[in-house]
Amino acid sequence: MTDVRTTSEAASHGPVWRNWSGLESTTPVRSEAPASSADVVRAVERARSERTTVKMIGSGHSFTSISAPEHTMLTPERLVGEVRVDHATMTATAPAGVQLKHLNVALEQAGVSLHNMGDIAEQTLAGAVSTGTHGSGGVVAGLAPQLAGFEMVSGTGEVLRASETENPDVFRLGRVGLGALGVLTEVTFKVEPTFLLRAEERPIGWDELLATFDELDEAHHHVDVHWFPHTDRALLKANTRLTDEDPEPLSPFRAWLDDDFLSNTAFGVLNAVASRVPSLVPGINAAASRVLSARTYSDVAHKVFVSPRTVRFREMEYALPREVGLEALREARRVMDAHDWRISFPVEIRTAPADDVALSTGYGRDSMHLAFHVHHDVDHTAYFAAVENVMRGYGGRPHWGKLHRLRVDDVKDDYPLLDEFLSLRDRLDPDRVFTNPYLRRVLGE
Repeated sequence: MTDVRTTSEAASHGPVWRNWSGLESTTPVRSEAPASSADVVRAVERARSERTTVKMIGSGHSFTSISAPEHTMLTPERLVGEVRVDHATMTATAPAGVQLKHLNVALEQAGVSLHNMGDIAEQTLAGAVSTGTHGSGGVVAGLAPQLAGFEMVSGTGEVLRASETENPDVFRLGRVGLGALGVLTEVTFKVEPTFLLRAEERPIGWDELLATFDELDEAHHHVDVHWFPHTDRALLKANTRLTDEDPEPLSPFRAWLDDDFLSNTAFGVLNAVASRVPSLVPGINAAASRVLSARTYSDVAHKVFVSPRTVRFREMEYALPREVGLEALREARRVMDAHDWRISFPVEIRTAPADDVALSTGYGRDSMHLAFHVHHDVDHTAYFAAVENVMRGYGGRPHWGKLHRLRVDDVKDDYPLLDEFLSLRDRLDPDRVFTNPYLRRVLGE
């Protein structure tokens, strides 16, 4: 199934694929940019006849090799176009190669919005949905639970449409599909009228955070906390939906100062220094936790949810059962304090309501998400491995697009519907046209 090539042979065939963090790379034999589902069908049929593989890469914002192509690489830049909003059904349909940031603008112009989203908007819609991308709080946190339907090309070259009424089994099991069932070519989201969020951001101490987190989570629609390791300080971001109010956005200068200069430019410089002189990290973290002062503003939802990220990093994230999330955070800190690591990136803390998406980290249970980061040129392995052991001890499920060591036998314990998903995979991709090393590890051959 897999072509074996020397480096020089590979280089002569196609461009190197590398993900955003730079941690994963591969050189496919062939690269194509399909503009339609028919183009994808042709690529799949050829791969099937040649007994090779094909993979749509997205924007590369997964930290794992989930989208790494082995043979034929499909790129998403031509699977773009008009976003169609149906106000009667309150749905929005877009080509799967559209980036989330472009979807947000089109939805705002049409007077509608997604209910929730993460803070990175560079992802393609297909990649974000397929890996279980999520935000915090709300009625639904993930993008996949907001799907009303999708179109994809299966491993047999069939163009399938799936919704609650059309191929409902594919819809039920395939909303987080990991790229293992097919290539998404179009997605349809449930949307709602445009709404504003009031963002309240302020420093918060470790003890106050643990003592009041549940109250804060109950009082606001979306809560996102960044705790700075080696300190007792964190940054609280609490967002509340507004009705019948005018937006009061940040001034252009304040937005540039806080979000561009301090959170990206200055933070990047400090992390570059910290990665070379780790002994400086505790002092840098203490200083960084004090630089961003309290602020309150309101704006259209996606402008509050999304934050620019220019400093490259590596990330591991686990979804814990909501009731044990804070204890898992305490234990993770105890493990971090017991080692001589110097962690310059904050730990992110979010919550998510339960959903019914088979391979979502939120399937069947309310969750607390804990995300651990390091600068892109720092060795993450010991830190992530030790913290991952803590997360697994509390029943944590790994984010599919972020670093983890799990294999298929581990995953079976996490997802009650995994066997049904694997049976669907056998039906839709019997020849494993879409497989790669990551999928072999987490789903088996």
